[in-house]
Amino acid sequence: VTDAPEAPKVIETYLKQGACIIGEQKFDVACDSAASQRLYAMAADYGVPILLHFQNEMYNRGYETFHRMLEKYPRTTFIGHAQAVWGYIDANHDRTQNYPKGPVTRGGLTDRYLTDYANMFADLSAGSGLNALMRDEEHTRGFLTRHQDKLLYGSDCKDHFGRGP
Repeated sequence: VTDAPEAPKVIETYLKQGACIIGEQKFDVACDSAASQRLYAMAADYGVPILLHFQNEMYNRGYETFHRMLEKYPRTTFIGHAQAVWGYIDANHDRTQNYPKGPVTRGGLTDRYLTDYANMFADLSAGSGLNALMRDEEHTRGFLTRHQDKLLYGSDCKDHFGRGP
């Protein structure tokens, strides 16, 4: 839990043992909370990315102002994931919709974050990523072309080298 007092110490224990990412932070905290910022700094110190599950009013709240964290922690590699990230590919995103449908208006927050910040990446692996890609094929082609080097597909495989069990 991001804001648990022992969280930084526990996470650091795993980083010292060779963890290569601070895994999915899916907790009811503001994305700019002091607790979250401690983890962002730790990710930079250890040279590992941090994966954040953004969902309006639930997890890592405040995606609309996340650019402040991207600017404050330029050495931290952020991987955005889930409903808010993928809803906000649309400049006209209705934040009450976790899985919006229909045409996308280019220039949403996620499009801008990926364009404007070298330290922002996005994970396509959840249903929200699939929904974003399928809702407007024409927009998707351009989005994938623009951000092809910043889009990831995560898995729960613990094998660092991709060799399997």
